[in-house]
Amino acid sequence: MNTNVQNTAALVGRIMLALIFIISGFGKITGYAGTAGYMASKGLPMVALLLPLTILVELGGGLLIAFGWKARWAAALIFLFLIPVTLVFHNPAGLDAAAAQGQMIHLLKNISIMGGMLGLFAFGPGGYSFDAKSNP
Repeated sequence: MNTNVQNTAALVGRIMLALIFIISGFGKITGYAGTAGYMASKGLPMVALLLPLTILVELGGGLLIAFGWKARWAAALIFLFLIPVTLVFHNPAGLDAAAAQGQMIHLLKNISIMGGMLGLFAFGPGGYSFDAKSNP
């Protein structure tokens, strides 16, 4: 395959993968109180600490991936972050059928994103990235 095509696909793919985290992290900043209340309603302790860390992982990690700077480590961090998030917020067990179906969709979406993060971790961000520019 043509190197320019590969690098363009990697760039577009990184941005598409990062977009959900950038938007979600920004949304948590603009809706801070509501997000804190939702996290507390799920029984999470130390929301005052966990919410800023969540914003850092989502917004910071998403931007790192989009720009391709330290992208492998950001992908690994988001992969690990998604494990407890998926189990706590998208567990369909014990819900009525409609709610369970909705949560199953979110669970599978997160699993798919985790697969993308593992691919980014394994193969790197491609040639059109700050990582590639710093490693000639």
